[in-house]
Amino acid sequence: MRAPDWLRRLGPPAVVLAAALIVWEALVRLYNVPPYILPAPTLVLTTLATDRAILFPALLVTLSTTLEALALAVVGGVLLAALFAQSKWVERAFLPVAIILQVTPIIAIAPLLLIYLDAASAVRVCAFLVAFFPILSNTALGLASVDRNLVDLFTLYRASRWRTLYLLRMPAALPYFLGGLRIGGGLALVGAIAAELAAGAAGKGAGLAFRIIEAGYRLNVPRMFAALFLISLTGVAIFAMLSALSGAMLARWHESALDR
Repeated sequence: MRAPDWLRRLGPPAVVLAAALIVWEALVRLYNVPPYILPAPTLVLTTLATDRAILFPALLVTLSTTLEALALAVVGGVLLAALFAQSKWVERAFLPVAIILQVTPIIAIAPLLLIYLDAASAVRVCAFLVAFFPILSNTALGLASVDRNLVDLFTLYRASRWRTLYLLRMPAALPYFLGGLRIGGGLALVGAIAAELAAGAAGKGAGLAFRIIEAGYRLNVPRMFAALFLISLTGVAIFAMLSALSGAMLARWHESALDR
């Protein structure tokens, strides 16, 4: 019986990861490395179970903030990209602002936002700013990459600009948007973690990054690794879900999905 495609793709990475964990465990035990320097994977998993009352509520805080920021970035990025496609003046006016927000390190913006906003709102805004630009730029690129012959055909039939946007440009931009969404999903988590680190340094916050800082102050290294494991697992889960969404929406008609 042939294994499903997703299981066959998962096989090699799972083998490499398992081998790395086995080597890690063996080296820690062989050289008797203290847990406050490098905990063994089994100790990290044990800490994950024993400290679940602290770590899992923090995970829910980080995850909810990330998803809220990503949803706002999708709405804002798509709407602004649509305006860019309809008006070059709007694009020339607002694109430099978006670029400035993108190239400014979020870790430098977070302390300022913490002055004017509460910790939860500041983290959400930081995650939004990081996820916003990839969705905006990819969607705008997709809306501008329509076949000129098809645009001329719509013009010949006197289709309005908004009708052309809805029936022609938006379907053509869908692969670009989904690519930006996959990037933005991971960056939203990165932005949330970076802002939580800034909030934690100021004694505020409740997410996983705050728990990492708190555990660092107490030299509880196994809890730091357990929180980091949850962050990595969350990032992988977000990317996997967005990749599955992309495959489902592009299946049977776009080359990127047909090649899988």
